[in-house]
Amino acid sequence: MEEQRSRICGGPPWSQGGPPRFRHWEQRREGGRLPWLSTLALTVFVMVGTHFAAQGQDREPLDAFARVLLLVGPALCLFRHRYPVAVLLGVAATAFVYFAGGYPYGPVFLIIAVAAFAAVVSGHRRAAWWTLGVLWAGHLLIAHWLYRSLPPGTDDAAPWAQELVITAWVVAILAAAELVRVRREVWARERAERAAAERRRADEERLRIARELHDVLAHSIAVINVQAGVGLALLDSDPEQARTALTTIKAASKEALGEVRQVLDTLRAPGAAPRAPAPGLARIPELVEQAASTGLRVDVAVEGEPRPLSPGADLAAFRIVQEALTNAVRHSGSRTARVRIVHTPGGLSLQIDDEGPATGSDAGGSGNGLAGMRERAAALGGTIEAGPRPDGGFRVRADLPVQQKETT
Repeated sequence: MEEQRSRICGGPPWSQGGPPRFRHWEQRREGGRLPWLSTLALTVFVMVGTHFAAQGQDREPLDAFARVLLLVGPALCLFRHRYPVAVLLGVAATAFVYFAGGYPYGPVFLIIAVAAFAAVVSGHRRAAWWTLGVLWAGHLLIAHWLYRSLPPGTDDAAPWAQELVITAWVVAILAAAELVRVRREVWARERAERAAAERRRADEERLRIARELHDVLAHSIAVINVQAGVGLALLDSDPEQARTALTTIKAASKEALGEVRQVLDTLRAPGAAPRAPAPGLARIPELVEQAASTGLRVDVAVEGEPRPLSPGADLAAFRIVQEALTNAVRHSGSRTARVRIVHTPGGLSLQIDDEGPATGSDAGGSGNGLAGMRERAAALGGTIEAGPRPDGGFRVRADLPVQQKETT
């Protein structure tokens, strides 16, 4: 139920605005829980690794100040998801002081890598590049020009091969971070596209159900409204005719309830096969009979060789004829309508005419009937024209480029 509600109401938070908003939401999500375990592991590795790495180097011994610097870096990394740029700047400043103090090289570079990686992945690429560039230049300055005035006093200039290794290390960190950032944006974009597609499908399904309910209820209620008026008018003077009107009301309401129940079943069990076949052109005689019960005589003419249509095209054609006849019952003063169905090898043409004139009375319509007919035709790639005729009547013409139903 929760998953269905999420799909209909617009999907998860990252689907509302594409990758940028997803990235910011992901940052807030990650920032809500501090990475204690990874930070603790980083701290232990840096402290222990630096202790062993210092034994083979002619550098300043690891005093209390050096150990404080080694602890400050991982402590700052605890907030790398919440404040990536500030953490990177703090880690870089701590590392610069550590290098200037002449302390041993070692896992201290790993702290810089973690902070830079977090900054790039979170989208702060320029800040990461500039910070690492400045730190690399500062290390270069210390190792080749300021080493005489900085501890240890007996230190020599660093070999240039070492600088090449450090340069390659910096580039590798940034390249790996950029790769992860791009992959995350691609994944976020794919999630957003899938969420947008789900929203489109939900909107299309909602519109389809709205059209179905409108067409079913509009036609049936129009018939019931007319027959109720007849029954009330003849209740005392012609009880038998009033009984016939009530029988028609019962049949129309039963049919409407059945079709509404079928539509509601698709809502309760999405994707389930309908219990009854969808209506099609084969049920045009039922429309003619229902219209006749309201006093509207309908003449149907079929041209061309009828062929089995796809379910969508057959349903659309039936609903267009149904809505046109419903409008004739509601709004036309004429008691005659003509339905012309033309089958062609690649399409289907429908033309529904009533002689008019319009009654000008409020028949209780919602005004969505013509819009629903246009939506049905457009969904099949067809066109529909509806409007008054020069002689005072009304005409609906639809051209549907349909595909024939596959038969086995």
